[in-house]
Amino acid sequence: MNDLRVCMVQLDMAWEDKEKNLETCYRLLSPLKGKVDLAVLPETFTTGFAIHSPHLAETNEETTIQTVRAWAKELDMAIAGSFLAKEADEKFFNRGFLITPEGESCFSDKRHLFREEGKQLSPGKKYEIIPYKGWNIRLIVCYDLRFPVWIRNKANEYDLLLCVANWPKARAHVWNILLRARAIENLCYVCGVNRIGTDGEGISYQGESIVLDYKGYPVMEAGQEEKCVINTFKKEPLQEFRRTFPVWRDADFFKIAEN
Repeated sequence: MNDLRVCMVQLDMAWEDKEKNLETCYRLLSPLKGKVDLAVLPETFTTGFAIHSPHLAETNEETTIQTVRAWAKELDMAIAGSFLAKEADEKFFNRGFLITPEGESCFSDKRHLFREEGKQLSPGKKYEIIPYKGWNIRLIVCYDLRFPVWIRNKANEYDLLLCVANWPKARAHVWNILLRARAIENLCYVCGVNRIGTDGEGISYQGESIVLDYKGYPVMEAGQEEKCVINTFKKEPLQEFRRTFPVWRDADFFKIAEN
């Protein structure tokens, strides 16, 4: 019971071309109807990492999220990823999302902003745990992966960590190590979804999207091609491991406070 079928959607993104990227994603997602419970897209999946183009940002009620909401209902699957978002006060965010088939929406803005990103966007402040089909899910965005305090799984409050990313090929070694570390220290499954190709800034991405178990061992890998990779997560082995190896009981407990 409590199996969760998750698909990593590893793709190349057309630079700043929402229409083309939405078409590509729908083409990849459509055949998955009835086969998966949750599809995970890379970071900023409609635009690429185009943080210097604020005109591409949208509210939660515009094209990107409304399209994803329609897909989720039509294809009967939850869909997660991130997009360039804006608020009425003209603040901009790299906004993670998870939309269920029932239309429920959860948003989690990227907390840690990388170099120039911090000059364009505002950091997220909400620490969200997303309940879905008997699982508790935590969603982070790319650079957040480097910061274990923000991701800390206090008392097993989440079972699956999703990391959506545009993680450059130049730091592929770090990507693979940090994903494993987060799985081990948090006693949870990890699903890291990265893009492939080269973006409009000339940055190359290796993909290497991966599913890891709660011991940090690879379960599924996507390599470096555009593809969808499906894995079925099982709740009982995770719960049994937490019972027999309760390292989480010995952890330090603390709260994150704003500076």
